[in-house]
Amino acid sequence: MSVVPRKRADAQRNEKTLLDAAAAAFVASGVNVGVRDIAGRAGVGVGTIYRHFPTRADLVVAVYRHQIEACAEAGPELLAASESAHAALASWIDLFVDFLVTKHGLAGALQSDDATFQTLHGYFLERLLPVCAGLLEAATEAGEISADITALELMRGVGNLCIGADTDKSYDARRLVALLIAGLRVRPS
Repeated sequence: MSVVPRKRADAQRNEKTLLDAAAAAFVASGVNVGVRDIAGRAGVGVGTIYRHFPTRADLVVAVYRHQIEACAEAGPELLAASESAHAALASWIDLFVDFLVTKHGLAGALQSDDATFQTLHGYFLERLLPVCAGLLEAATEAGEISADITALELMRGVGNLCIGADTDKSYDARRLVALLIAGLRVRPS
């Protein structure tokens, strides 16, 4: 059995800084932003980026995995810190919307023939569906929302409401998603 060595804490921080800088560059300019721009944002040389991520596809996948993990980790934290399960669900969905509407170029990259991207959608579902399901379950058990929606239906609905938000600045996906989340609430009889 081979054991993968853990990265040193400073190496983990450096990689996080690099991935955060790349994510910010992707939001500002799309996934085809120049590597020099990303390096400048991260405060590193171009060679450092290529040492960690030999291809653009490797970098794109790493950024999205990093952001998927941040979204996944936020669910339990929000549930513990929010005044209600519905509030935690609404806050998490807000983060999910941020994730969806700032992914300039991801849809095209995911539909490319590059094998590097083929597992990304599965990873997305594997990590985020259980988080959404847990938040829905907590809100349902608290009697705050109706139990007639699944995590996949909710995530797909939110995703569909976000389509076009990055190309039409007058379209307010966040407002429509907020209406969807408010509509889940159980109405007093």
